[in-house]
Parts: sequence; structure tokens; C-alpha cells
Amino acid sequence: MKLLRHIFAVAANVKRRTPLRCARSPISRRSIRLVTSAATTESLALLALSLTFAPSLSALELELRPAAQVDSAGIYLHQLVSMTPAELPTQHRLADAPPFGRAVSISAAQITEALRQANTKLPAPNWTGAPQVRVTRRARAFGEAELRDLLTATLQSDTVKDRGTLELTFGRPWAALQLPDENLTLRVLSLPSAGVSANFIVRFDLAAGSERFGPWQVVTQARIMKDVPVTRLPLKRGQPLQPSDFAIERRDILALREPVDAEALNNPTLELIENLNAAQPLLARSVRMRPVVQRGQFVDGLVRDGAMNIALKVEALADGLPGQTIRVRNPKTRREFYAKVQDQQTVLISL
Repeated sequence: MKLLRHIFAVAANVKRRTPLRCARSPISRRSIRLVTSAATTESLALLALSLTFAPSLSALELELRPAAQVDSAGIYLHQLVSMTPAELPTQHRLADAPPFGRAVSISAAQITEALRQANTKLPAPNWTGAPQVRVTRRARAFGEAELRDLLTATLQSDTVKDRGTLELTFGRPWAALQLPDENLTLRVLSLPSAGVSANFIVRFDLAAGSERFGPWQVVTQARIMKDVPVTRLPLKRGQPLQPSDFAIERRDILALREPVDAEALNNPTLELIENLNAAQPLLARSVRMRPVVQRGQFVDGLVRDGAMNIALKVEALADGLPGQTIRVRNPKTRREFYAKVQDQQTVLISL
């Protein structure tokens, strides 16, 4: 504002000055005075506006930090200075980040040259502060709880899947490590051939961006928890499955062998093939599809020989499902045959 007042005051003084005398010119003194005064005033006004609103390119001052921490994305200008002026490109990338565990030193002159080569259209900054900045990677403690959560999530998605909910505990304490303060991903390198079991050893490594750390191995105890049917009272062989005979409890299926899903209780074609005690989980080996032909039942036996069909009554010597081959016997001749079950009342005899 003071600069504007000074310039306009000078313009006013110039306006009052006497113009140069020119006796031979046909232009009057008054015309010369008006033209000179108007031109001078306009020039000074434009100069004042340009000085007022033009950016101050020589006023870019940056204070260099003595130290800075970055991540694997790279080294950015705003990370190296204490204050970020409005003209500063805060996302301008200067260089790659140093490998984790190492440091790199960058001087003010190197930063100025990097800005010049990047054509940022910034004036050369006036540097204050430290002569150079020491750049390292951000680090944090990677403890047992975080490792257990990461390993559990990886094994759940890659190995256990929908078998149940995986729970892990470590056989030995895990000593915390210093790793990059970034998102870490875990890669399983080796598992036992049986996969996730009650006790196993898993070998793995960790990755942050393109960098990998490890490998390590841990001794692990696992449980896979799932809702399974458990008998409320003793049940006998041959009983059909009834939802009222079972309660749903959360059990570790690694301690069981092929437990039956709770949805199977609503299947009317299933029955028990062994006696079960109370509070006993229902396993796949304990159930089967209910046979349509029962042992000792008399059914129609069909004998086909070309265009000739013969029907006779036979006795089933075993339970049979549709499509299953069982032994049957002619009650008159006591001769036995093999027959394929067709439905509840019909078998096809093979001669």
C-alpha cells in the first residue's frame, strides 16, 4: 500500500511539471503537457499493479530438517522441510526411499537441482536449517499379537476356508521385531502335508511393498471351531435324524473326524447306522442314506432276457439304495441272485 501511494505521488508531481519547449512543433504546449502527463501516470500505475500482484519469487525460504522418516513410496519434498509454503508442490517426489534399515543423506543443493530438473517452475529456494537431511525408513515393533492375527487370517483364507473359524496359539513366545511402519502381508512358505492340524510348524515371510523380510517359522497349536450337532439323549441305530434329538454346540473339528453339518438334521432320508450316547457329536460315519429296500423285505424281481420279461417275488438279503446292487433269494428254490435296486418295490435281477 505504501508503495502504491509513493508511485501515485510521483505521478502527480510529474503531471505538474512543465513540458519541454519546442518552438518549431505545430503541437501546442498544452497538448504536449496532457499527452506526457497521461502516459507517465498510466505507466506508473501499471508498474504499481505489477509489483503488488506479481508473486515474490525471491521470497521462497525453506528450512531443511536434520532428519526425516519416509515409507517405501519414496522421498517427497514436503517430508524434508519444516514448513511447507503454499507455492510448494507437497507431493513432489525427489527420489526412491532407502532400503529398510539403511539411511541416505540429501543436501540442500541436491534438492534444488532435483527441483530444477523436474521443471517445477519454482524459484531457487533460500535454504536455512541443517546443511543436509538424513533420511531413514519409518519403523515399528511387530509383536506376537499382530503376527498371530496376520497368520490366522492368511491360513483361514488359503487353507481352512469355510471349514470353520481358525484359532491359533504359539508354542513359544515371539520376540518383537522392528519392521517398516506400513501394511505388511504374510506369505506361507511351507506347511505339513496334512495342512492345518492340532500341532504343526509353519514357515513364512513378510512383505512391505516390494521388500521381503524373513523367513521365520513358528510352532503352532490350532483349533477350527464350528457349530456341530450333539445328541441330547442316547439314540439307537436305524433312527431317522430329528432336529429335536440334537443340540448345536461349538466344537473343535480338528479333534473330530468329519462332523455332520447342522443342515443335515433336516434331511429326512438320513438315518443312524450306530448307537450314539448322549452329548456325542454326530459324525459322517454315523449316518447314511435310508435304504429304500430293507433286509428281509420281499420285493418284485424282474428278469429280462431280450424281449422276454419274467417277474417273481424275491427276498432282499441286504439293505439297498436306488442303483445299488444287493443279493436276493428266490424263496421257493432258495437260489440266490444279484439284483440292482430300482425303487422301493422293484429290483432288476442279473443272471
